[in-house]
Parts: sequence; C-alpha cells; structure tokens
Amino acid sequence: MPLNFYRLTPVVLALIVSFGCSSTEPQTDSGPTPVAGAKMKLVFIPKSTGNPYFNQVAKGFEGASGIEFSSQAPATADATSQLAIIKEQVQRGVNAIALSANSPDALNEALDQAKAKGVMVLTVDSDLTGNESHRDVGILPTNFKKIGPAQIELLGSQIGYEGEFAILSATTDAPNQNAWIETMKTELKNPKYAKMKLVEIVYGDDEPQKSSTEAEALLTKHPKLRGIISPTSVGLAAAAQVLDNSGLYPGGAKATGQGIVLTGLSTPNQMKKFVEKGVVASFQLWDPADMGVIATHIASNKLTLKPGDSFEVPGKGKFTVEENNVVYAGQLLTFNKENIGKYDF
Repeated sequence: MPLNFYRLTPVVLALIVSFGCSSTEPQTDSGPTPVAGAKMKLVFIPKSTGNPYFNQVAKGFEGASGIEFSSQAPATADATSQLAIIKEQVQRGVNAIALSANSPDALNEALDQAKAKGVMVLTVDSDLTGNESHRDVGILPTNFKKIGPAQIELLGSQIGYEGEFAILSATTDAPNQNAWIETMKTELKNPKYAKMKLVEIVYGDDEPQKSSTEAEALLTKHPKLRGIISPTSVGLAAAAQVLDNSGLYPGGAKATGQGIVLTGLSTPNQMKKFVEKGVVASFQLWDPADMGVIATHIASNKLTLKPGDSFEVPGKGKFTVEENNVVYAGQLLTFNKENIGKYDF
C-alpha cells in the first residue's frame, strides 16, 4: 500500500469507508429510469380492436400534454388476450398501463410483475373485480351498482313492466358486464318488476357478427320476447341492426303486438340512426373520454391514492376515491330522439 495512505486524515478515511460500504447495499428495482426531459410513457390496452367505444376512451388520453401516449389492443376479447401486450409494454419501458380488463383474474401475475418494476397499473372501464390488489387504481365510468337497476327500469318503463326479456352481453369473463348483470338480477326481485321475466343471457363476445347471430337466435327461440338489454356498445348496435332488418321493433313493419323493445349501453354516434328511425327509443351511457382524462391525471402526477382521498382534475372537478381504490368518472346519461343530436362520440 502506498505510504501516503497513512497520511490521510481520519475524516477522509471515514468518507472512503462510507462510500465503499454504500456500494454493497442491495439495489431495488424502482421501475423505468426517467430520462431528463423525457415524457411519461402511458399505454392504454382496450379489450379488443375495432370497438368505437374505446376510441372515445382514448380521446381522453390523447388530449393530455406531457405524456407519450400509445394504445395497443388484442384482436379478440378473450380472457388472456391482453397478457402478451402487458408483458411487451413493460419490456418497452412504459411508466403506466391503463387496462380495460378482459378477465378479473387471468392477468394478475403479469400485472404484479409490472408493478414490481415500478409501473403504475390502472384499470379503466373494466376492473379486476375481486382482485383489486393487483392494480393501483380503478377508474370506472359510473357507479356499477346503479347501472343494472337503471337498465331494468329503462326497459321496464317501455314494456309496461311486463313480459319476457333477454340479455345480450359481451364475453362470459367480462368483469363489468357480469357485475351489471348481477345487479339486474337483484333488481328484478323488486315487486315492481314481478311480471318481468329474464328468459336467457347470451354472449356476442363483443364481435359484431357473433352478436348479430345471438340476437337473431333470441328472436327465433323466444316468440313471446318483449325486450332485449345489451349492455355493450358492440352488442347493442348489432342487435339494433337485426331488429331493423326484421321489422320487429315497436312500429316496425312486422311487429306483432307492441313489438320488441331494445335498450342497453352504447355511444350516441353508433345508435343515432336507429334512434331516429324508432328502432331504439332510448339507451344509456356516459362520456367514455372522462375515464381517459382522469387516468392520465393520476398517472402523470404519480398520485398515491387510498379510499377517502380526494383530488381535483382540471376542467372535470373533484373526485373521491371509493372502496377498493375505485374512482367514478361521471353520471349515467340517457339518450333519446330529443337529445341524441347534442352528443358527438
């Protein structure tokens, strides 16, 4: 050892020892390392491609500044179809994932791995129902507990609260669809709906052709059918086209009695022509873009939220975090011939 080492002061020696020891401390993986001046990378993963509803959700993300936004969707809405995209985006170094989950549990391991790397995981529109610990925050369009009852009331008011009806849903694994259907079943126990009978639930997998086929089958299998609820934008538009073609809607050329009433959830632009023609009298939704705006605000500000917390989103107002770290984006809107022209999404 060089002789001048022994001439160092005690303070300098202490610093040398200190720096030497710090290099042996375990390093934690804190996620993608931010580059000075770089924008936060946020990816939105919808349920599947080709759904106009998710195009409107994406508009909420696209309007944000300071974000490098991208959207990647699987070809189908199968339970595991989003797995490869999640892993690919984590590898790409995204800082946040906003996911409309196709399954409440099939994605958990991949999302845990993303969180372990410091990636913020948000669910948008469709949550990990019963498995909320595998994401940070869930941004839902409105209080899911209110959607089922609202849909039953909307149909009931149009069929005189009496008769057979069916439900045309998306996929069997869709958490949001299943949550709404369960609250519909619960609401039917209300004496007000005692004369309404749910005869079948079918699934169109959020594919236009399969949804059309399922809707056609309902018309054939249930000759006494009075109504259909389709709480999915793809399914409602497909069922409306089927009713239009068949002429079985109220006032239609081939309607028997009062005709078959159709309602559900969809975007105004998808349903406008059917409302104007009278195939559908009214249906419901919210503004999907609001969820994108809120998700971007949470991710870009790296908000660590817990139930009871409140935060302000510029231009949207104040929001409160509910149980299971859920944030509700807005209120349920009802569209009809009188107001549908006021909306463009």
